[in-house]
Amino acid sequence: MANSINTSGTDTYVGTAHSRVDGPAKVTGQAKYAGEFSAPDLAHGYVVSSAIARGRITALDTAAAEAVPGVLKVLTHENRPRTAWLDYNYQDQVAPPGSPFRALYDDKVHYSGQPVALVVAEDFDTARHAASLVKVAYEAETPNTDLAALQDQAYVPPKKRSGIKPPPEPWGDAVGAYEAAPIKLDGRYHMAVEHHNPMEPHASTVVWEGDGKITVYDKIQGVSNSLGYIIGVFGMKKDDVHVMSPYLGGGFGSGLRPQYQLFLAVMAARDLERSVRVTLTRDQMFSFGYRPDVRQTVSLGAGEDGALQSIRHEAISGTSNFEDYQEVVVNWSGVLYDCPNVALDYRLAKIDTYTPSDMRAPGAVTGVFALEVAMDELAHATGQDPIALRLRNYAEKDRTQDKPFSSKSLRAAYEQGAERFGWAGRDPEPRSMRDGRELVGWGMATGIWESMMQQSSAQATLTADGKLVIGNQTSDIGTGTYTILTQIAADALGLRIEDVTTKLGDSKLADAPIAGGSWTAASSGTAVMKACREIAAQVFTLARRLDDSPLANVDFERVVFKDGHISVAGDPSRSIAIAEVLKAGGMDKIEATGSAGPDSNHSQSFAGYTHSAVFVEVKVDEDLGVVRVTRVVSAIAAGKILNTKTARSQILGGVVMGIGSALEEESMLDHTLGRFMNHNLGEYHVPVHADIHDIDVIFVDEEDKANPMGVKGLGEIGIVGTAAAVANAVFHATGKRIRELPITIDKILA
Repeated sequence: MANSINTSGTDTYVGTAHSRVDGPAKVTGQAKYAGEFSAPDLAHGYVVSSAIARGRITALDTAAAEAVPGVLKVLTHENRPRTAWLDYNYQDQVAPPGSPFRALYDDKVHYSGQPVALVVAEDFDTARHAASLVKVAYEAETPNTDLAALQDQAYVPPKKRSGIKPPPEPWGDAVGAYEAAPIKLDGRYHMAVEHHNPMEPHASTVVWEGDGKITVYDKIQGVSNSLGYIIGVFGMKKDDVHVMSPYLGGGFGSGLRPQYQLFLAVMAARDLERSVRVTLTRDQMFSFGYRPDVRQTVSLGAGEDGALQSIRHEAISGTSNFEDYQEVVVNWSGVLYDCPNVALDYRLAKIDTYTPSDMRAPGAVTGVFALEVAMDELAHATGQDPIALRLRNYAEKDRTQDKPFSSKSLRAAYEQGAERFGWAGRDPEPRSMRDGRELVGWGMATGIWESMMQQSSAQATLTADGKLVIGNQTSDIGTGTYTILTQIAADALGLRIEDVTTKLGDSKLADAPIAGGSWTAASSGTAVMKACREIAAQVFTLARRLDDSPLANVDFERVVFKDGHISVAGDPSRSIAIAEVLKAGGMDKIEATGSAGPDSNHSQSFAGYTHSAVFVEVKVDEDLGVVRVTRVVSAIAAGKILNTKTARSQILGGVVMGIGSALEEESMLDHTLGRFMNHNLGEYHVPVHADIHDIDVIFVDEEDKANPMGVKGLGEIGIVGTAAAVANAVFHATGKRIRELPITIDKILA
C-alpha cells in the first residue's frame, strides 16, 4: 500500500505529529475570512428577517429606511432584479430533493427568520440602523413546527437524496422474532435540535470587478458549490465569476450549501454595480440549517445470553415544506451488529422551518445514539458486560450491503480503550460507585462512520529553485487539510515541508469536492500524491537525459526522492539535486495535474467504515443533579493516520461536540410562534473549558486498501457514540435511564 513515491518505503512527514502550516497566519491575524476582505467601494448589506413563521407579506414600507443618509437601496421581493432562478438550474452537491429556498422571491413566508429585505448602505452601522426602520405587515398563518404532533403524517420520501442510502429491505422476520424472544426491549429516543454555531458567522464579500465580472469571498466548505450556485441562479458565465474561501472559522456542515447571504450579496452587487458585503448576525445564524428533530423507536429482542434475535429501528425526521432533507439514521442498526432478523424504517414529516442541514456525522450521531443506549439497556437486562454483549453480537460483514468490510479493527478498539480506561475495575451495579457526594458512572458505546472517497483533482508546480506549489478547490474547514496535503507533497518529492506551499479554496484551482463527509484526506490527498508522482516522473526523465547523469540506466522504481535530491536506492553517492536537474535542463518549472476517484471494483466488493470505542466517566451530584464528564477515552480505528497531532485534535473536537449533545445543546422551538427562542450563544449552551476534563485518544493500528492513501477520515467519527456513552454512564451512576438529550438537571432530579 504505497502512499508516497519514495521507494525506500519511509516517510519523513506523513504519519508524524506536525504543527499546522496555517497556524501562524491564523494566530497573527494574517488569515482573512469571508467577511474580512475589502474593496475601495465596499457597501454593506443588512438582512431584515421575518417576524412570522408562516404566511405572506401584505405590505412593505421602506421609505424611512431609504431616507437615512448613506442608504443606497432597500431590496425586497417587490423590486429585486430579475434572476435566472429555476428549481434545478445549479449544481448543489448536497441538495436534497425539492425546491431550494429562494430569498426575496415572492411574498410567501416559509419559516421564522426568513429574509424579507436587504438594506444596503455605505457602512454597516448605517445599514443596521436603517434595517430597523423597515416596516413589514403580514398575514400570518398558524405554523406547524411540532414534529411529535405530525408523526401520523410521516411519509417515505419519494425521491432519494443523492449519496444517502435509504434503509435496506428487511431480512428475516423481525416482528415474529421479537415476539418470540425471551428478552424484549422497546424504547423511544430523542435528541434535541442542534444548530452548528461556528465561531465565524456566514458572510459573503462580492467585489465588483467591472464589465459584469465579480470576485466572491464566501464562507463555504467548497467553492465549487458557490460557483455553481452563482452561475445557475444569476445566469452568469463561469469565466466572469471567481470564488475564494481560503479560511473558515468552523463550519460543521453549515457551509456545505450556499446560504442566503451569498444570493443577497451577489444580487446587490450586480444591481448597484459596486462591491457589497453581507454578514449574518448570530441571531440570523439560527435562521437556516440545523441537525433535525428525529423521533426514534428501537426494539431489541434477544436470548437470555444477550444474543440478538431481532432489531427494529424506526425514525421520523422533520424536514421543511419545500425540500425532503434526508440522512442515514437507521441503517447503522443493520451494520453494527449481527442479527438474523432486522427491519429498518425512515420517514419524513413536513414542518414550517428551514430545511435541516448536514451537521457533523449527520444521521449517525442521531441513530447510533438510540442504538447504543438500547444496547446498554440490553446489557443491563441480561446481566452482560456492555463490551461482552457487543462482542457476542459482533458483525463480520455489512448485512445492509451484503459485503465484507474492507477492514475492521473494532475488537482492538474495544480492547485498547477498555485497558486505557480501566474498565475492568467497573462495578456493574448502578449507583454502586461514589466519590464523596457525587455518584460515579462508567459507560461506553460504539461509534461508526462511512469511509468515503470522492472524485478529486489537484495541481502541482515545481519551480527551478526547488519550491513546490500544490492546490485544488477544496477547503480547510479547520481540520488541518493545508497541513496534511503539504506533508503528502513534501514526502512525495522528498522536499522540506518549508519548501511546499498549499493553496486551497479557490475556484480557479483544480476541481475538487466540498470538504465534508470525512472524505477530503482520501480524495484530495490521493490527487495531490498523483500530481506529485507525475512531476517526479518528469524530473527523473529529465535527470536521466543529462550528460554524465548519476541516474543513467536506472529505472524509476529504483530511485528515492529525499532531502531535495533524487538518489539511487541503496547508493546515495549516485544522487543529484532536484533544483539542479531543472536548471541543467533549462526548465523554469514543471507542472502536473493528478486525478483520483473511488475504485469501483473495490467499492462493489467491500464496505468501508471507520469505527470507535468510546469510554466515559461521569460524576453526578446527587443533591443538585449536576453532571460532570470527568474522563473520556476514545479509541479510533481509521486506517492510516497522516498527522497524529491534527488527527488527535479532530477527535478531541468531536468528543467535545458529543458532550455538548449529551448535556447541553438544545435549540428550543416555540411551537406557537414557530421560532427558535434561544437564538444566541448566551442561551444556546455549548461546552466551555470548565466542562471539559481529561480526553484520551488512541489510534488503533489498521491497514485499509480502499484508497491509495490507506486513510478513512476523522472529521466525523469522534462525535459518533460519545453522547450515548455519556447517557450510559449517567445510568450507571444514577440508575435512571434517560432517553432524551440533552440530559439536564431537571431530568436527573425528576
